Parts: sequence; structure tokens; C-alpha cells
Amino acid sequence: MNRLATYLSFIRFSHSVFALPFALTGALLAWQQAPFAWRQILWVVVAMVSARSAAMGFNRLVDARMDALNPRTAMREIPRGALSARDATIFVVVSSIVFVLAAFQLNRLCGLLSPIALAIVFWYSLAKRYTSYTQAFLGLAMAVAPVGGWLAAGGPIELPVPWLLGLAIGLWVGGFDILYACQDVDFDRGHGLRSIPVRFGVARAIVLSRLMHVATVVVMGALWSVATLPLLYLAGVAIVAALLAYEQSLVSADDLSQVKKAFDLNGYVGIVYFAVTALALYIG
Repeated sequence: MNRLATYLSFIRFSHSVFALPFALTGALLAWQQAPFAWRQILWVVVAMVSARSAAMGFNRLVDARMDALNPRTAMREIPRGALSARDATIFVVVSSIVFVLAAFQLNRLCGLLSPIALAIVFWYSLAKRYTSYTQAFLGLAMAVAPVGGWLAAGGPIELPVPWLLGLAIGLWVGGFDILYACQDVDFDRGHGLRSIPVRFGVARAIVLSRLMHVATVVVMGALWSVATLPLLYLAGVAIVAALLAYEQSLVSADDLSQVKKAFDLNGYVGIVYFAVTALALYIG
């Protein structure tokens, strides 16, 4: 059990609530036009958890040396010796294989696209070494989730619905990851790592984060019109807007002490959005 707890901590398993609800939301919207099957839910969950586990494991593996140097991350599992690099590599490989197999269980298109999805989520972990727009790549990686959920449920790829949902999620994730990255500005500058806060400074980065979260709410609102959703859906958007406004209120250029609290609030965003969208679709 201790070993299991170590692995769950290694991949921050509880943070699966960030992406999974949006993958299921994408599937919910697709099921308005495509036939529903319970097995799809099972394989969507397996695919999402395994993909995120592979991505987080890869992130911890390639960042292990830098994590050991950063006081904020020095107690992560690899730097403190709770997991070896070999253990982490095996975990990433197994999680990647499970993801590809789960994707093929959903449908052939998802299976064929699964290596591309892995490449996108793995690239985020390397991006800080090459580009200042690291947080945009995390947004792209998370935007894959609702589009993948839509395709998994048999939704037609040419409709704008999954792309709008993906855009909203990408903006939301990029926005909160900018806030999170503000904690490490000094460390990143000192070690040649790149990020939006490093390039533009903390104050301007926070302004950009706020603009991205405003855009998140706007795009979610646009989805209501494009997908002709019931009015109840807008209640979910309003709650998301309130959560994001509160999150932003906790962080300023002069006070980053509440960044973790702001970051953790995002776990509620996905759950609320999925729950209210489901209610809107089936009882609204």
C-alpha cells in the first residue's frame, strides 16, 4: 500500500479531476448525435487516466534533475529517492501502452490518433527548455481531452462543438498554469528555463492569465449558442466564472503566497462544468 501511495503521489492522481470531466463533457455532447454505450465511459476513463499518468510520469522523469535543485520540488519522489528513474520509466511506458490500447477499444480513429496525443502531452514537459510559451503547450495538451472524448463517443469531427470546448479548456489551463509558474520565476531564470512569467514578468503574466480566463468564459458561453444547449448550461458557466474570478483574486504580483490555493480551486471547475452540463442536457 505504501508503494501504491508513492505512485499515486508521483503522478498527483487527484489532479485527474482537471482533465477527466472535460473528456466526459465532450462525450456527453457527442452522445446527443451518436449512439450511447456504457463501455465507452469505461474506456474514456481508462484512456484519460492512463494518458495523464504517462504525461505526469514523463514530466517528473525529465525534470528530476531540476526538481532536485528547486527547494519547492526537492521532495518529489525521484529527487528524494522514493522512486528510481528506472521505476518511473517503466511506469511511463506501461501507462502509454494502456492508453493506446484503451484508445483502440474506443474506435479505430482514436487508436490511430493516440500516439499523436501522447506526443503532445509529452512535449509540454520539454517545452520549457525551448520556448517561453510553455503554458500554452500545457493548454494544448489539456485541450486534447474534450476533443478526444467527443471522438471517442463517435461525434463527427467536422462540427465546431469539440473545437470550441477544446479552446475553452486550453485557455483555462494555460491561464492557471501561468499563475503556478509565477512561483518559480527566479529559479527558472537562474537555470535557463523558459516560461511566460520569465519572459514578460510576473505582473504582466498575471494580466495575461486573467485575460485568458475571461476568454475561457466567453468561449464557454459561445458553445451554448453553437451547440444549442439549454439555458441551465449557462448556470454552469456562471459558476465557473465565479470560481475563476475568486482564483484570480487570490494572486497578485506582490503576493504569491496563495498560488497553491488558487491552483487547487481548478479541481472544482471541471467537476462543476461537467455536472451542470450533464444536468442541462438530460433534465434541462
